[in-house]
Amino acid sequence: MSPGGLLTCTWRRTDPAQANLALDKDNPMLCKPVALVLAAGRSQRFGGDKRQQRLSNGLTLLQSSLLLPCAVFEEVWLALREDDSVPLDLPSKVRIVQCASSRLGLGHSIAASVQRISAVSEGQALAVFLADMPFIHASTLDTLLASAAPDRICRPAYQGKTGHPVIFGRDFWAELSQLAGDSGARSLVQANSHAVHTLTVDDPGVLIDIDRPSDVPPAQSV
Repeated sequence: MSPGGLLTCTWRRTDPAQANLALDKDNPMLCKPVALVLAAGRSQRFGGDKRQQRLSNGLTLLQSSLLLPCAVFEEVWLALREDDSVPLDLPSKVRIVQCASSRLGLGHSIAASVQRISAVSEGQALAVFLADMPFIHASTLDTLLASAAPDRICRPAYQGKTGHPVIFGRDFWAELSQLAGDSGARSLVQANSHAVHTLTVDDPGVLIDIDRPSDVPPAQSV
């Protein structure tokens, strides 16, 4: 799956005030979004730890997937497996959540992470990213954040297909913290369809994930 050069990646720490997606300090909603990057999967279809797969930009898949959240959000959480060693090259703003139940599926990983975030964060919306989707446009996140609110679930769609990241207003964090199984938050989104805002974006990166070695893009496409 080649993303066709969707995101020029440079591994550096960016002040959110200087990012393309500047947070509006006069808007209380935009002042308190937080990010969660889910990276506790077992990479079974990849045949190894895909998080450490080196992409053509010289960064690992995990590093590349953290670029956009770390450029935009002041508060970024990273969900890892209980037996993971914490990477030494993470940006300093990244906070780690590790939970034994993550081995039971994506829903468990989300639940454990949101329980922790809810206890310590003042955020009013949670942008949930997958750590194998490094090609999302900054403009897509801009669109989602502009529509986010505590009582909304905002998700992108490209050519009629919904993708990631999904932003959950704080009203839904309690439900997120009760998720289980391996279907993520799909059941929560379906149960709260009245609150779902699906925003059309010109960004195939919201659909492109790296599940298998054949999904790794060729050189010069990252």
